[in-house]
Amino acid sequence: MVQAKVGDSVKVHYTGKLGDGTVFDSSAEREPLEFAIGERQVIPGFESAMVGMGIGESKTVTIPSEEAYGPHRQELVIVVEKEQIPTDVSLNVGQLLQISQSDDQVIPVVVTDISESHVTLDANHPLAGQELTFDIELVEIS
Repeated sequence: MVQAKVGDSVKVHYTGKLGDGTVFDSSAEREPLEFAIGERQVIPGFESAMVGMGIGESKTVTIPSEEAYGPHRQELVIVVEKEQIPTDVSLNVGQLLQISQSDDQVIPVVVTDISESHVTLDANHPLAGQELTFDIELVEIS
């Protein structure tokens, strides 16, 4: 049986779940996810889970945050004065915004708290700090 290895392009169906079982993403209603093993196109733990799998094989893997989106880093949470937010932006907790740095790099942030005078913005990936479980089925190796 042919097994997936570093350098192979693979197609997989997957369902990703949080620790409480909540599904956060799935390819069930879409085309399979296609990526090259070893090219860092997906999170490291997902990529390494593919190595050694055969076509048609399924498995469930639990990936610690360090091999997924990393730990939640407090230094990526900032509090800014509300007056620094453009007046034409209506703020809501959970809202996704983009902030521009002096080098023109754009960083996505999520509004996590709003007070009378301040807004808390979180630049961590929404799944940072979370252990993730994936049900994976290898569909194709090329």
